[in-house]
Amino acid sequence: MFELMADLWSFLRARKKYWLMPVIIVLLLLGALLVLASGSAVAPFIYTLF
Repeated sequence: MFELMADLWSFLRARKKYWLMPVIIVLLLLGALLVLASGSAVAPFIYTLF
């Protein structure tokens, strides 16, 4: 996992695509939210947001 993040960061730095970093972070946070909420009692409330 760390190697993937290091490769991604080196790719973004080499091609000067720093604007992609917030997009990647938001996608990761949304994915983590969906994965963590799928097995909890809060899941129906989170799914109504989407």
